[in-house]
Amino acid sequence: MHGAWFQYMRSGDQKPKVTKELLLRVLNYAKPYWWHISGMLITILLSAALTLVSPLIFRQMIDTVLPSKNLNQLTILAIALLLVPILNGGIGVVQRRLNSTVGEGVIYDLRSALFGQLQRMSLRFFTNTKTGELMSRLNNDVVGAQNAISNTIVNIVTNLVEAIAILAVMLTLQWKLTVLSVLVLPFFIFVAQRLGVVLRDIAREGMDLNAQMNAHMNETLNIGGALLVKLFGRSKEEEARFRQRAAGVRDIGIRRAVIGSTFFVILGLVSAVGTALVYGLGGYYVIQGSFTIGTIVAFGSYLGSLYGALQGLAGAPVEFSTSMVSFERVFELIDLPQEIAEKDSSTTLRADELKGELEFDNVTFNYKVDDSTLLSEVKRYGSMDNVKTVISGQSSVDSKNSQGKNGQSSSINRRDERAASSNGEADPTSQAREVALEGISFQASAGSLVALVGPSGAGKTTITYLIPRLYDPTSGVIRLDGHDLHDVTLDSLSSVIGMVTQETYLFHDTIRTNLTYAKMDATQAEIESAARAANIHNFIMDLPEGYDTIVGERGYRLSGGEKQRIALARVILKNPRILVLDEATSSLDSESESLIQDALKRVMAGRTNIVIAHRLSTILAADLILVMDRGRIVERGTHDELIAVGGLYAQLYETQFRGERV
Repeated sequence: MHGAWFQYMRSGDQKPKVTKELLLRVLNYAKPYWWHISGMLITILLSAALTLVSPLIFRQMIDTVLPSKNLNQLTILAIALLLVPILNGGIGVVQRRLNSTVGEGVIYDLRSALFGQLQRMSLRFFTNTKTGELMSRLNNDVVGAQNAISNTIVNIVTNLVEAIAILAVMLTLQWKLTVLSVLVLPFFIFVAQRLGVVLRDIAREGMDLNAQMNAHMNETLNIGGALLVKLFGRSKEEEARFRQRAAGVRDIGIRRAVIGSTFFVILGLVSAVGTALVYGLGGYYVIQGSFTIGTIVAFGSYLGSLYGALQGLAGAPVEFSTSMVSFERVFELIDLPQEIAEKDSSTTLRADELKGELEFDNVTFNYKVDDSTLLSEVKRYGSMDNVKTVISGQSSVDSKNSQGKNGQSSSINRRDERAASSNGEADPTSQAREVALEGISFQASAGSLVALVGPSGAGKTTITYLIPRLYDPTSGVIRLDGHDLHDVTLDSLSSVIGMVTQETYLFHDTIRTNLTYAKMDATQAEIESAARAANIHNFIMDLPEGYDTIVGERGYRLSGGEKQRIALARVILKNPRILVLDEATSSLDSESESLIQDALKRVMAGRTNIVIAHRLSTILAADLILVMDRGRIVERGTHDELIAVGGLYAQLYETQFRGERV
């Protein structure tokens, strides 16, 4: 009877157009479970039939058996009253089994399709999409879509069958009472809808307040946030801030409880009016002798079931609309175009035949995002992911006003504006620009070492991301042994390229699992050999669990140097022909740095190496040094050649490298 409230609370403002194409696509996910759905429909019919039996048994018992004092019939009817719920319960179990098979099967199919699609998306997609939104699509939206098949349609059919059957029986009992009971329903639905909207808005506000409170806890109670609070002595301020947000949750909870109670009272009164009228008029017919007591008792039982079924049908459009919104969000992600695509005629690279000659030919690249390749923004009530500012409490509206195009903050746009001096020329010290790379051309011969140097933001990392096709160039061609990377299979390209990024990422798993991620079938001897080459084997063996030691979230149980050496061991185990390396050692102690530098010599041997160089020793060993500035190669050559030129490299040498001991 109270289905409208729950449906309106769950419903969104979006009202999708239920097109024929959308319905056919939705039904397509139900095709593999057609026999299960047919079985559910049969159980629905059987359950509806059994629902009609009990009131008729009561009528027979009251009108015939009790007045005649027939013990045999009384026993039979009593046993029948026992058998009806037993049979109904058995049918319910079967129906639940069929329903869950369909529901969980659809969830599995949708999640598998979504996760497979995400694995094929480019890095640009992930850098422009909130992780929380992806989790919502894989969880909330998938479950919402599944409801359309396993719950919404089933509920509609169940309520429709029950309503038709009950109305048919009630009409045969007394058509006037039946009409009177149905006439009360429009007012009942009107009240439910009006109060349901109010409760929905309060529930949404409550979920948002809860999200703000939870986001505050998440920000201040993790290790980083707790450390910051203690270092700045803000414990009292954060406690007061939390009390304020918790008070908001408390107050909205009280409002929701009071209005919800009022809602149910009014619904109960409306239902009571219909029941009172039916029993009053029915009692009159009993007194007049045209209606039996058993019939009015049976009629009253049917009345409650009828109201429940009709109310369920009244809420069905909202529930169906919600499910369609979920399906649209799921299909939106499945239908997103793949930026890094693979041709049907792509060539498969063979590691044993690859020389490792790499060429950039007039490559240009920018990070401008095509909105058609991104997900639409969705307002999710109660999601911490929608909380714009956690500490300051800035509203969503203020946050939107402070943003420029493509989600960039206005401060970033102003920074670009400040990059121009009063005469309209760009500030030569700023790396802010629209195009990340422009006209990049160079060749790395097989087995050579190419060092990338330049100011932060000059485009060095962007070059390294283009080599394994994490991004594709906006224009120009990148070749590997003469093959355009667009004409090479992604798996074979990945197999011949090894990359160690500046920020080492480790899974929350054992050291062994993190290492064998590079080579799933690696033997223990191969694992240990790679670890020795990376100068990490002895450290691992000193751990209580050795290679089975769990590294923790993002490897937080290990130091920076230990994580980097594990990352090096991982890439050694992969044994790539091309090595792309961000040689970031500035944050390491001298011992860790020495161990890593020694390991790097082993890793680079016999490979083509593209290195973002941070140490003079690497630069001096380079066959070619590319000096980057504002997305362009401004100088190239060996160390001695570039020093002689006296340009940007010479400045970097004086400010960053000259003091190093090589």
